[in-house]
Amino acid sequence: MIELNDSNGAADWAADWNEISEGLRKDLGAQIHTQWIRPIRPGSFEPGSGMLNLHLPSEFSANWVRERFADRLALAWKIVRPEVRSVTIAAAPREADPARPRTAVPQQAAAPAPRPALADSGNRIALDPSQVFSGFITGQSNVLAFNAAQRMAAMEKPLFSPLYLKAATGQGKTHLLHAIGNAFAEVNPGARICYCPAEKFMNDFVSAIQRGDSMAFKARLRGFDMLLVDDIQFIIGKNSTQEEFLHTIDAILGGGKRLVVTSDRAPQALDGVDQRLLSRLAMGLVADIQPADIELRRAIITARIETMRMGEVPEEVIEFLARTISRNVRELVGGLNKLMAYAQITGQKVTLPLAEEQLSDLLSANRRRITIDEIQRAVCQFYKVDRSEMSSKRRARAVVRPRQVAMYLAKVLTPRSYPEIGRKFGGRDHSTVIHAVRLIEDLRTRDADMDGDVRALLQQLES
Repeated sequence: MIELNDSNGAADWAADWNEISEGLRKDLGAQIHTQWIRPIRPGSFEPGSGMLNLHLPSEFSANWVRERFADRLALAWKIVRPEVRSVTIAAAPREADPARPRTAVPQQAAAPAPRPALADSGNRIALDPSQVFSGFITGQSNVLAFNAAQRMAAMEKPLFSPLYLKAATGQGKTHLLHAIGNAFAEVNPGARICYCPAEKFMNDFVSAIQRGDSMAFKARLRGFDMLLVDDIQFIIGKNSTQEEFLHTIDAILGGGKRLVVTSDRAPQALDGVDQRLLSRLAMGLVADIQPADIELRRAIITARIETMRMGEVPEEVIEFLARTISRNVRELVGGLNKLMAYAQITGQKVTLPLAEEQLSDLLSANRRRITIDEIQRAVCQFYKVDRSEMSSKRRARAVVRPRQVAMYLAKVLTPRSYPEIGRKFGGRDHSTVIHAVRLIEDLRTRDADMDGDVRALLQQLES
């Protein structure tokens, strides 16, 4: 392993990092770069595995950067230094002060144990300033949760408390949690606000008990005006932690303060939960965030591109990403970030072939195998025609147009070639399929009804 802070080539690595960092500053903006990217330092490099270890000042900042920028950092380093095959992102190891003699410390002079991180940062504990309401794109699947979150953050007392945000991984519940805290801080500058992952709550509580500091921990926790607890499902099953969290909820709500929690499941679906805690969690508003539909995915991509200001992205690439990366919003944004970063660093234009090449692993993981048979069934049901018409020789407009739509969808949603698609439609020639695909593509740009039909079928087949 080569230590990069004291090796002969440390200056070269630092120069490479300065180049990468400057590119990220232009991409992400000065605020995010200053707070999260600039503090990164190359720590060590393992020539055998090609692993580059990057360090940040704290575990929290390392986790934050790792979750959002790991792929982008890895790609940037691979381009600048081909010997780098992967990166790790972690808190910088603490080293002993060499000027300080290593002598035993008498018991009575021992330094006090560090206080838990819940009380480390003034009035805003662990809030991510970049996660705000203006950056959250809404659609039918998340508008209820968004509106409820805004109400919770308003100066006026909300009609419900607690607010329980339920969503699968990567659908935006953590973004809303931080946005609530940041918006509440704007209208209440002196308010004490704490964001805390449930697992951290549990770990800090256990550490406080071990240090004999549990009463001070409880007092600090209940002194917040707003408590934001992420992934509450990780507290479930821990009896002592559940009991303490129950008392914390009672203290927060009893004091007229605000509580927001998130989970990947509804309160009633939390296994091993104390019934008293369950009743507290369900007594407010449970707002569900459904997976983003294709319309929302398009809007998220478009908004992200405008924010990044890295040039134009062809409409076919936007459509391709929105259609194929459908599991969650986090993967969608991450895929776009990776594509745009690669294009910027290599000087290439963003094209559909480039997207397919650079995002192949992500696309494979997201792609659900839709068959031509499924497409034909859906189209026949939508247009109310008999399934046999997909293979018939009839030329009546009432059956030709649905057949052409089905051929178009087969090309868009499956990896089948034109000849393969033609065989599934009564042994038609590949030129017939090409004509159908081009015709429907053209009609979608000129005929709002046709575009609406295709969008509806795409949403049905991809759901």
